[in-house]
Amino acid sequence: MTKNGSDKLPGFRLGLLMFIFGMLGVVSLVLTVFPQLLYAIDLPVPLWLAFLAGIAQTAILLSFFVLLGVLLAPKVGLNAPAFEAAVTNRSVGEALLPQLFPGFIAGLLGGIGLFAIGGYDSPMAIAGVDPQFTVPLFARVLYGGITEELLLRWGLMTLLVWVAWRFVQSRKGAPRVIFIWSAIILSALLFGAGHLPALAMQVEGLTVDLVLFVIGANSVFGVLFGYLFWKYGLESAMIAHALAHAVSYIIGFIAA
Repeated sequence: MTKNGSDKLPGFRLGLLMFIFGMLGVVSLVLTVFPQLLYAIDLPVPLWLAFLAGIAQTAILLSFFVLLGVLLAPKVGLNAPAFEAAVTNRSVGEALLPQLFPGFIAGLLGGIGLFAIGGYDSPMAIAGVDPQFTVPLFARVLYGGITEELLLRWGLMTLLVWVAWRFVQSRKGAPRVIFIWSAIILSALLFGAGHLPALAMQVEGLTVDLVLFVIGANSVFGVLFGYLFWKYGLESAMIAHALAHAVSYIIGFIAA
């Protein structure tokens, strides 16, 4: 095998491994939320076909953002140490260990914060309506903790850093801190805005208060996860995101 072929193989394996993990979240979300959305709708196609279409649509998006991260992250100094270790026959545990503590602390604080602002159903409480669908904890953990981090941090945030580094900084040295923070904040805002479609499905009209709440609250968490990705690695952000959902659920269960 040529050296060029050897260099490309870990990248392919990395992307494939990330895609597989990301699809766990996609499948869990589609299989748990779709039935709640479609039960009262007379579908023109079989339900199983609607499921496949939903999964395929998100799978295409996921593969695109995973590919972006695989191609661009090494250029701007962002990484996923545990995933990379897994495809290069290095110790996953050693790669994961430095990320556990910051991810755990951020997830614990994030979970307390998520519970404090009302958790997943808080926008519904503001709107004064009952949620039309619920997302089970395991789907929140898998989709939020893995899939969303691959989409928003590994793919989008990396792309934003690379664009500034490539076209503003002209690829000179490491990306400037201001560019990284700009990418963290912008990807966090888009992360917050990405929650609006689900809200729009449950209320008749989006008010300014609702939009600002959803974008603002989720952006705070997005900034936290983006910082962890930058400073410690993607898995640290994944741990924090997944744990925040779990901690919020546990506190809510105990307080109920």
